[in-house]
Amino acid sequence: MVDEDLIAHGWPEDIWFHVDNLSSAHIYLRLPPPNSPDQWKSISESLLADCAQLTKANSIEGNKKDNVTVIYTPWSNLKKSGSMATGQVGFKDNKLVRRVYVEKRENAIINRLNKTRVEKFPDLRQERMDRDREERKAERIVLQEKKKEEARVAEERAQMKWQKDHMYEDLHGEDDVATTSNQDRDPDFLDDFF
Repeated sequence: MVDEDLIAHGWPEDIWFHVDNLSSAHIYLRLPPPNSPDQWKSISESLLADCAQLTKANSIEGNKKDNVTVIYTPWSNLKKSGSMATGQVGFKDNKLVRRVYVEKRENAIINRLNKTRVEKFPDLRQERMDRDREERKAERIVLQEKKKEEARVAEERAQMKWQKDHMYEDLHGEDDVATTSNQDRDPDFLDDFF
């Protein structure tokens, strides 16, 4: 049932591996965030070899054979319908399925990976719900920051508009008008100009 839970509750960063056309374990590689849609296409050769060897080693039939092909695709490309057997999946887009040729089992890789093996039995549904909640929270924070920035820019623009609209109001204040007014001048003030 774990395979079915992984299919149902995988993460967008997960990459699914399986031996092509043979029964095998479903191997998932979780890529680190930040995750871009094409990040899975640039998995390093060494990591790809490790995943392919691990997939081959966990296939009853594939482990006994040489020259097998391991397929891999993003979790989001997996398609599961009710008519499929347990563990069976299809693909939404076959163009998103890549292949790795594995000539033979490399015990050095398998032994190295088995030394670091940690077995866990997580609640995959809960992990996915927690992840989605954290993602929504981060999106809300980004949206709030964007709204604050938009409000700050709008306030700056409003202030600049007010300044532009009112920039000459103080230019002709009552004192300025009084000093330039001809009403309170000596009647002979024009004689100074001649």
